[in-house]
Amino acid sequence: MSTLDTEKADPAARAATGRPPRGDRRRDRHRSRTDGRVPLGRRLRRDRMLLLMTAPVLALVVVFNYVPILGNVVAFQDYDPYVSTNGITAIFQSPWVGIAQFERVFSDPGFWHAVENTLVLFLLQLVLFFPVPIALALLVNSVLRPRVRAFVQAVLYLPHFFSWVLVITVFQQILGGAGIIAQTLRQHGHEGFDLMTDPEIFKFLVTAEGIWKDAGWGVIVFLAALAAVNQDLYEAAAMDGANRWRRMWHVTLPALRPVIALLLVLRVGDALTVGFEQLLLQRDAVGPGAAEVLDTFVWWTGLRSQDFSYAAAAGLVKGVVGLVLVLSANKIAHLMGEQGVYRK
Repeated sequence: MSTLDTEKADPAARAATGRPPRGDRRRDRHRSRTDGRVPLGRRLRRDRMLLLMTAPVLALVVVFNYVPILGNVVAFQDYDPYVSTNGITAIFQSPWVGIAQFERVFSDPGFWHAVENTLVLFLLQLVLFFPVPIALALLVNSVLRPRVRAFVQAVLYLPHFFSWVLVITVFQQILGGAGIIAQTLRQHGHEGFDLMTDPEIFKFLVTAEGIWKDAGWGVIVFLAALAAVNQDLYEAAAMDGANRWRRMWHVTLPALRPVIALLLVLRVGDALTVGFEQLLLQRDAVGPGAAEVLDTFVWWTGLRSQDFSYAAAAGLVKGVVGLVLVLSANKIAHLMGEQGVYRK
């Protein structure tokens, strides 16, 4: 008699073997396959080459993004890098001051002025900058000829690879006091102008520079989303009598809605970072009253004066507020029925 026949005939023998019946084992294996759960060891062996490829990137992220987080401890100290021959060991020898550095930050009028400028720039870029990649993606997607579309995409993408020094130089040569427009006006008997040194319009100038440099690069994400739209929806809408604008409103924009919500959440989380290099290069031209944001404030009042604890406290406040903004914006995205950065 076989083992299977013995287990079927004698339940006691089945219990003595210490294992479930063969039919139960088959059902367990089938259930494991249908659940889609793969043991961790098997996944590691299966994806070992992918893990090996991503190991250098993970190492860079850990070294340059997570290890520096430990340095935020100096925000609770009166840190002096010269009390020791090594800046790291100086952390253990610097005196603790608790939240005194944060009290200095919150009582500093310059800090609140930098916060005001940062929020104004963020709102301007959110209103004027954020819709531009969407509009450009819709425009490029409507171009039917592949060669023309490739040329337009290349022209839009190219400024993203320019440094901020080059971008500001281009704007200086066009809108500066010695720029092309000002010189042309003077040659025709009119008074010239210098928009690059005007504090009143500096915020709009910074937004225009950002649009010219990075709007084309943002088109990539929306074009990828448009490529995933089912073309049958356009055909069905056209058969129902919908014109081009109706198809864009009822088919294209709903398809872009999840991507728009995701990028909007990320943009809100990055609200307090509005371009350190861009503003630092133009700070002297318009003055700190117009160009001082949180990043430049930390640089000038903290790092340049070697008040590292004060700079760390201001930077830590900025990071905490940015985290709160990300969580809040993601919660709003969930209430609107979108996934956001992460699921519920």
